[in-house]
Amino acid sequence: MSADSNVTSFDDPQFSARIRAGDQTAIHAVVRAYLGQILRAARGAGLEASRAEDVTQETFMTFIEKAGNFDGRSHVRTWVFGILYKKLLEVHREVQRNLRMDDIEDVMEQRFDASGSWIRPPQPVETEVYYSEVRESIQECLDNVPVQQRMAFVLREVEGFSTEEICKILEVSRTNLGVLLYRVRNRLRECLEAKGVRREPLC
Repeated sequence: MSADSNVTSFDDPQFSARIRAGDQTAIHAVVRAYLGQILRAARGAGLEASRAEDVTQETFMTFIEKAGNFDGRSHVRTWVFGILYKKLLEVHREVQRNLRMDDIEDVMEQRFDASGSWIRPPQPVETEVYYSEVRESIQECLDNVPVQQRMAFVLREVEGFSTEEICKILEVSRTNLGVLLYRVRNRLRECLEAKGVRREPLC
């Protein structure tokens, strides 16, 4: 992704060095490139418009303040979204309830085989997300989902991030990410079914 002729590829190691050096052209290029995505993800995480804007601003303020610590081992987008995730945790910490869920090892035994594959693949609900007639129900259901699960869902299903990138942002293993996505999809399915929303039969 590029911003202007004075900015090299974001994947170029020299670009990482420019960020560390506080190069304003490089830093502004990152802000321009990911401002919309960060704001959209903040909204997708359940924040009201004004709060999402505040968190987006705080995310980039932290990015600018911590630019000298960027080591380039991950893509700059991953680093910025990692900052956003930590901001969201701060926002949700006071209101997030400790939901009782299955122990991860029990889930592993029940849902995965020795190779890490699904024993009983979860039924996906992502196709309903894009139907305009159930958007309000989706948002209401997501309001009751813990922030980590919600971010996993938003990054995968809305932003289309890769498994590797989401794992880095959320600081979880691939297996744990699978469990997070399984849980949020099933919570959404159960919530939507309780609201009377049903998946259309596949042809």
